[in-house]
Amino acid sequence: MSPDQQAAQLEGAGRVYSHAERMRVVLGILTCMMLAALDQTVVLPAIPQMAASLHGGGHLSWVVSAYLLTSTATTPIYGKLSDQLGRRAVLIPALVFFCAASVVCALSGSELMLVFARALQGIGGGALLAVSQAAVADVIPPRERGKYQAWFTAVWTLSSVAGPIVGGIVAQQLSWRWIFWFNVPLALLSIGFIARGLAGLKPAGRRSRIDYLGALLMIAAVAAVLFGLSAGGVDVPWLSAEELGVFVLAVGIFAVLALQQRRAAAPLFPAALLARPAFRGILEISFLNAASMFGAIFLLPLMLQWLYDQGASASGLELVPFLFGTTAGAYMAGQVTRRTGRSRMVLVAGLAPSAAAFLLLAAAPGGGTLSYPIGVSAVFGLGIGCVMPTSLVLAQSQAAGRDMGAATGLLLLVRAMGGAFGATLVGALLALAHPNLQQGFRYGFCACALLQLVATVISWRMEEVALRGAVESVPAK
Repeated sequence: MSPDQQAAQLEGAGRVYSHAERMRVVLGILTCMMLAALDQTVVLPAIPQMAASLHGGGHLSWVVSAYLLTSTATTPIYGKLSDQLGRRAVLIPALVFFCAASVVCALSGSELMLVFARALQGIGGGALLAVSQAAVADVIPPRERGKYQAWFTAVWTLSSVAGPIVGGIVAQQLSWRWIFWFNVPLALLSIGFIARGLAGLKPAGRRSRIDYLGALLMIAAVAAVLFGLSAGGVDVPWLSAEELGVFVLAVGIFAVLALQQRRAAAPLFPAALLARPAFRGILEISFLNAASMFGAIFLLPLMLQWLYDQGASASGLELVPFLFGTTAGAYMAGQVTRRTGRSRMVLVAGLAPSAAAFLLLAAAPGGGTLSYPIGVSAVFGLGIGCVMPTSLVLAQSQAAGRDMGAATGLLLLVRAMGGAFGATLVGALLALAHPNLQQGFRYGFCACALLQLVATVISWRMEEVALRGAVESVPAK
């Protein structure tokens, strides 16, 4: 047997981790996910206080956008680095950087300094999801992974909901600066769990040259897209020359990135992985599902407030059935995939009903009693929840062990881009129909239904991917 064949055989064999070892990893991952979810939403209710304190406000929306931009753009880069250097070796320095940037945020004396500090914080935060989810794939077999993904979905959704509530209380009772000071003990707690839980994980891939040019192009392309989506309809009109120019620039940078990746000695996105039709299909489904999910998150509170006369706090609580549905869907999908090892029909069974539920809301926005939109939102939440963990497990099952971080980072990047696209799309449709609010919500929910229908077709046509019952890797081709 040749050395290459022996290496492939060792890579496919995989180590069997005990339940206690798995739980140590999972506990570390949950703390990272909680920190990542909280920091995306916790600053929202404190923005008015920040504006008053810093005598600004013209660009304080970038307190949110700057974090989103840098954390999204660096996600696949961290995934690739963790494949080469090890999960713990990448995640702990990123958490230290995140902690230091939080201190800079808390000490900011101007609007510009706060936005810059949030961008730095996003650079550290980009590792929290990509590297932690890749670590899960290192120790838990694909067929068993769905069971644990339900926990992650629950922590993510609950932390996302708790973020604005906690941020509002802290800003009102203390100061907006304490939002960032509280990050310090949370980050230190995460470092402690990660240092212990991920101590036994070794680098999955061989050390090679880092594709710095690809990383810079990736950051520039994502920055252009997110800047265009955040500025459109706010700073400049959607169809203005400036707005169109930003998207043309983004397409051009993506084209250069695609060309560069074909020529790079150690590309940021492994060619063998992207050559797999199933992996490409999973990316498409993830983009569409995330777009409809964030479209729903954007539309639902507004509809409850504008068409059902609910207050801001009440509309937040009325999202709980939707969020509970996503958690229940993740749990159900995990149980089915664990028992059957099959996933294609799980995707179809989640996407098709959620598309139908979106159509129900589109048919009668503002109709019926309050229980109507709340009940329907729980249904499409259930469907969306089925897809979120299943798509991640499928993407990781397509990757060789040395590419696990790259595959995870790429999927999370696509999800983030899909979420930004979905929220922007429904927002534009709502504005297009103004002042006819019912028509605007009808357009928005129809768009979400269409996204889910397209994803359903892709899932139906995708080849079945059998999930393995052991931690092993797909040999690179």
